[in-house]
Amino acid sequence: MIKNTKMLEEFEKQLARQRRLTYHENLKIFKALYKEAVALKALNSNNIMDGVEKNIRLAKALNSLEKKWNS
Repeated sequence: MIKNTKMLEEFEKQLARQRRLTYHENLKIFKALYKEAVALKALNSNNIMDGVEKNIRLAKALNSLEKKWNS
């Protein structure tokens, strides 16, 4: 769990400034991450949009509960 998000954001910005990746390098990273997600069964390789409506409804419900608890 990340406790200091500001520190992480600053680290990511600094890292991005130090190393500019090309389009092809970024695409290679994306493909590798996608392949890993499919292998871990976090994504279905057939259609990545399957179930997105359900996830959106769940997120809305959870966000509304958070607002009620913080009020």
